[in-house]
Amino acid sequence: MNLHELVSNLVIDTKGSADGGMSFTADSSVGAFMPELVLCLTILLMLFVRVFNFGRFIDAFYIAFLGAGISFFVSILGTDGALTDPSTVSRMEIFTGMLVYDKFSVFIRAILLLFLVLFTVFTKLSGIPDKEDGPDIYSLVFGSTIGLCLMASSNHLLMIFMAVEMASVPSYVMAGMLKGRREASEAALKYAVYGAGAAGVMLYGISLVAGILGTVHLPTMTAQLAANAATFSGGESMVLGLGGLMIMVGLAFKLSAFPFHFWCPDVFEGASAEVNAFLSVASKAAALALLVRVAIGFGVEVPEGVKPGERTAMLAQANVGESDKELLATTGANGVAGDEGHPHEAGEEHAGGHPHGLDGDAAHGHDDDHAHGSVGSAGLSNVRWFAAKLIALLAILSCTFGNLAAYGQTNVKRLLAYSTIAHAGYMMMAVPPMLIAADLGFPNMAENALGSLSVYISIYMFMNLGAFAIIAFLRNAMRTEEIADYAGLIRRCPCIVVCFTLIMFSLIGMPPLAGFIGKFAIFASIAEVYGSSAGTDNPATFLLIMLVLGGANTALSLFYYLRIVKVMTIDPEPEGRESVGFNDVSWQGAFVIAITLPTAFLIVSWGWLHDWAMAAAEHLFS
Repeated sequence: MNLHELVSNLVIDTKGSADGGMSFTADSSVGAFMPELVLCLTILLMLFVRVFNFGRFIDAFYIAFLGAGISFFVSILGTDGALTDPSTVSRMEIFTGMLVYDKFSVFIRAILLLFLVLFTVFTKLSGIPDKEDGPDIYSLVFGSTIGLCLMASSNHLLMIFMAVEMASVPSYVMAGMLKGRREASEAALKYAVYGAGAAGVMLYGISLVAGILGTVHLPTMTAQLAANAATFSGGESMVLGLGGLMIMVGLAFKLSAFPFHFWCPDVFEGASAEVNAFLSVASKAAALALLVRVAIGFGVEVPEGVKPGERTAMLAQANVGESDKELLATTGANGVAGDEGHPHEAGEEHAGGHPHGLDGDAAHGHDDDHAHGSVGSAGLSNVRWFAAKLIALLAILSCTFGNLAAYGQTNVKRLLAYSTIAHAGYMMMAVPPMLIAADLGFPNMAENALGSLSVYISIYMFMNLGAFAIIAFLRNAMRTEEIADYAGLIRRCPCIVVCFTLIMFSLIGMPPLAGFIGKFAIFASIAEVYGSSAGTDNPATFLLIMLVLGGANTALSLFYYLRIVKVMTIDPEPEGRESVGFNDVSWQGAFVIAITLPTAFLIVSWGWLHDWAMAAAEHLFS
């Protein structure tokens, strides 16, 4: 390939077409990356306000809110209709294969951006950051959010490392946002030191894997493992296993999964409740999406998808009418509406090194029992089972440790830090059945498991954001974050206490609250896959163990969540308490109620969320 062809391909990848001008098509890398670009422009505007000291005239909150709102709007309505019509989204590797644009990345990105919108409103109501520090803090928040979005769509090991660091470094600074507080400075220092260590271990693991496989492009790595797994020597297999474990260290750190959780309680106690909300929701959602990306990247040969500019070229070549455009818009996961009119011949090589342009099961040579036969390829079976058992072990340990350690906590932020560790374990439980279902050749079950994780993440956003919002508002009113000081609050602000109680019950997973939906969906997917494996020669017994221990941990969590409720509603109010200064009839109270409503009533009508979550997982395995 000569220089002219390389430049032409790069232009088409970036813009979607080779013609002149600055226009970008919907199926271009820039078109798919538009929400992140809006965040970048918002950061530039923030820095402009800060450098020229325009903060005296412009509140950075309004810039942040407008930028987050536009980015969220673009993410759900911009490219191909995105979430409004998920069937129009086809898998597409963008920026020469560094990132991947598919239904799952669209879903997670929308969740992150919706949280960003709610988070900016929350910070305005809580007063942190103040007007002076607003441009700085919002720039860090938006920069970290861009990194989180990149984590959800990473398709390359070096991009994974860059995305993790881009999300983490601003978080280190945000943890020390409360200037002059020793606890905040200590939290930021611990977070940065632990994060640097985990990043170093992860990068070394990436180098080991790249050295054995000769590539860091995830689909190409999977193809290499599938083709050469049987020929690896014992030493090569050991190095690959060690590299995978070291990469898992970085992921476990972001998830605060046991035994890489040690930073989480201290950081949560020292940092503000606003930062805790960001770390416990946005960071967890992106880290779980990245865990799914890595698990699929190492263990599943994904469908090919379309190339940037491919559908635009098809429309231009055929000069089709509106009816044909609708047909092309509904292109399936392989990006091919049919054998006719495809601009590539079967077997053409993609930039990542795999064949492109195959259509349907016939092209893969598999029968109807397996929608995508490579899902169950024998060459990757050991990788899937190793990863499934490792993640299941970390999930069980995280749940158990988080729930047990939460019992003795007296600080509400520290208690919720251990609760976050436990919930990370619950959500990680969706990944092992996904991998085992893929290994057994049941792509629909694998998609159900991933869809259950998407449902849990969506509900968890409202639960934890609501919990930390209440903690922040009570901190401002009472100047305390100790559980004992919440005694008798039901007499001062009954509506807020009721909302906090509903959130606590939902975090337990008790019906009929929304938290029950998330846990039930994950437990149901575990049971479904275990039942399917029970009749095989290699039953996944560890899934049954994980299911039983997950249910037992749910019962354990009941006691420490109820302790907060008991203190607020039953314990007598301390003598001499002055007015709390925070009542139900306020903007803060309205925000708390608005966040609590989905937690309490989503179970009444959650079909739309289930449909979106299942659409997000569609065609990832078939």
